[in-house]
Amino acid sequence: MPYLGSEDAVRELRRALSNPNVQSDQLRYRNTILKVIRAMSQGVDVSGLFSEMVKACATVDIVQKKLVYVFLCSYAALNPELSLLVINTLRKDCQDPNPMVRSLALRNMTNLRLPSLVEYVEQPLTAGLRDRAACVRRVAVLGWAKLHNLQPNSEIDAAVVNELYGLLRDPDPVVMVNCLRALEEILKEEGGVAINKPITHHLLNRLKESDVWGQCEVLRILQRYRPQSEDELFDILSLLDASLVSPHPSVMAATLSLFLGLCSGLPAVSLAALERVRGPLLAACGSAASRETRFTALCHIQLLLRSLPGLMGAHYKRFFCGYAEPAFIKQRKMQVLVELVNDDNVAMLLDELKGYCTDVNTETAQAAISAIGRIGRSYSDRCLEILTGLLGLKQEHITSAVVQTMRDLVWVCPQCSDTVCLALEGCEETLQDSQGRQALLWLLAVYGERVSSAPYTLEVFIDGVRSEVSLGVKMELLTTTMRLFLCRPAETQDMLGRLLHYCIEEETDMCVRDQALLYYRLLHCGIEETRKVLQGRRSDPSLGVLIGRPAEPISQWAYSFNTLEPLRQGSVETEPASRGSPEHVTFDPKPNTDLSDTLNCSQIDKVHSGSGSASVCTYSSANVLASGITAPLSLSLSPALSPEEFERLWLQREDLHAEQGAEKLEEEEDYVCLEERIQCPAIPHCSPQSLQAAMQLVNIQTLAFTPPHTLPWRVYLYTHTQHAHSGYAPGSTLIVGELLYTGEASRRVVAVKEGTEDRDGDAAEDGEDAGQNGREFVRKDGEEEEVKVTVKQQPRDDTALKGFLSILTTVLHTLSLESN
Repeated sequence: MPYLGSEDAVRELRRALSNPNVQSDQLRYRNTILKVIRAMSQGVDVSGLFSEMVKACATVDIVQKKLVYVFLCSYAALNPELSLLVINTLRKDCQDPNPMVRSLALRNMTNLRLPSLVEYVEQPLTAGLRDRAACVRRVAVLGWAKLHNLQPNSEIDAAVVNELYGLLRDPDPVVMVNCLRALEEILKEEGGVAINKPITHHLLNRLKESDVWGQCEVLRILQRYRPQSEDELFDILSLLDASLVSPHPSVMAATLSLFLGLCSGLPAVSLAALERVRGPLLAACGSAASRETRFTALCHIQLLLRSLPGLMGAHYKRFFCGYAEPAFIKQRKMQVLVELVNDDNVAMLLDELKGYCTDVNTETAQAAISAIGRIGRSYSDRCLEILTGLLGLKQEHITSAVVQTMRDLVWVCPQCSDTVCLALEGCEETLQDSQGRQALLWLLAVYGERVSSAPYTLEVFIDGVRSEVSLGVKMELLTTTMRLFLCRPAETQDMLGRLLHYCIEEETDMCVRDQALLYYRLLHCGIEETRKVLQGRRSDPSLGVLIGRPAEPISQWAYSFNTLEPLRQGSVETEPASRGSPEHVTFDPKPNTDLSDTLNCSQIDKVHSGSGSASVCTYSSANVLASGITAPLSLSLSPALSPEEFERLWLQREDLHAEQGAEKLEEEEDYVCLEERIQCPAIPHCSPQSLQAAMQLVNIQTLAFTPPHTLPWRVYLYTHTQHAHSGYAPGSTLIVGELLYTGEASRRVVAVKEGTEDRDGDAAEDGEDAGQNGREFVRKDGEEEEVKVTVKQQPRDDTALKGFLSILTTVLHTLSLESN
């Protein structure tokens, strides 16, 4: 037999198709056609057999017809003229008494996709819409969509559109769904199929008759409809209630997406819907579902936890990883477990995550270590015990992940630094990857004075700098050596000189060379100047207090539910292992918010003394700057104030105020307490991330705050004020403060508005005048929403306090304007 792909094989197939003896034997003829299809599927060019295959389609054998139609649809574009020969056979088959033959002919007539054949296809398709067999109507409806796709610029036949709208009430559910899909394609330029109240209720009433894909299509299209009344809305929700707990995850997700869209103005109903889908989502995460379904369900559970953090709290064991599960599912489950940690289950979750740390998959093991580090922000002692124990395994990838996790942990929880410094001894011998060594070098730079072996560890790195291939390690090594030189000069002076000489004279990378030149020239300016440049923040304790995210409104993520976006989104809770030093992480404020440009136009309206005597004073930023021209004010976050120290100072002053009395306390020269009310109504409603980012732009650290829309709303903050000439002298002061919003002004305004509705009849006769008078009355007597600012300073410095209040007021006003 000739080779399969040779011309001889094609000639032999042509000879067999033309042989009368083969044509007379139906089984042999079908087997020959089957050989042609097999050769075509294997990549052999059999387009030369087109004319022989056209003759073969004139048969009553349905199997043979299907095989021939597969061939003709594949090669019709290469033989448009010969394809005209098939039309007569197809049109004849469209009138066959067998509905399977009619539907097969219609389907392949539209699958030829030749513009020259459109005029021959329209009449059979129109007849197919009125066919008595449902399978023919299904094909005819989709055929019109294919025809429109073939000629998208042609005019839309209104009669066909009306016919398709009429078929939405077809007794066959597949025909109904196919009509929706066809109308969506044909009316794409007009926004798709028009959904009104009768169509909506008809589709919802017949939703259960459709298959899974049909239900999803109907639910997707219904998202464009908006009920005309609240009664209609709840009628629709009642019809959707059964689909909300469907055993099919795709139907459940599509129903919940429609539910959230309809209930955008009813948050209580949306939360109840999220509670109802808990069971189907947990079932979708089970082992019975496919891997893809499980991963998708986990991603959407993370989305739901943004608004309902405790939704899955009682079912945390359902997210334990199975041995045979793929790595991407294990890692996503660990991210969910971190969200579900509380005082009751923390011990069991940490034991479970500890077992994952020795997984054979290195990415899974590192993800488990990172998850333990995130839990360590709330339960630092337990997590540090586990992390320290993992260092004893002396495995390269585990040690690297632990050191990076410890670096991130001490950045947000500085109270863990002592334990971390003790654990670092000797771990440099196991570290081989660049990310782990960078993390170790950063820890030595920040806490080098506490690590006894820090100079010896650095000497090993410096001796091997010539063979170092990582640019990040070299640059981190330069910074670490410079920082350690500032606190331990005698032990690091010689190695710093050797490192700078190599980087300046021998290093070929310009980034490393330029950084070394910068440090060399900085040393010529003096130790104090070098210290000011290199001594950055050691930690960001506010992130250690603000564990997790506040509950987000459902509207912030409802649009992305049941889409690919939750799958594409990386985890925002975990820090990427490839990032640099934590102190280089910056917040991204709104691009049109420039606080530095507005600091010169702030105004402080009222300052109340801590003793309760309301002395009204007006300070402008110009006065503050004028009074401090010789010593410009600057704010600093160093030294960092831990949450425990802040609480001790704040409560200690409150106790002294209560015991000694306001008058005696006010006489102290080293302490002052002021209260101020700032009109900024939008501040309690802005996101914690925006507030924290804005405060850090001006070096004011937020330690803790309550979630938005919660009353009373509080924010605790601190900063250090100092003047340019004093540096780190004892003249600098510590300021701690509290922002408080109780919402009383809003309630008073509501009461005033209600009072205007009960005025006498004369004012009520003139509706317009009464409305205007009511608004004027509210503006005159109703107070705007105010935020109470309580500030405590030690030691006392009136000029610095005025400057701080000016900056704080400007930040709050700017945020309020941005929110509005």
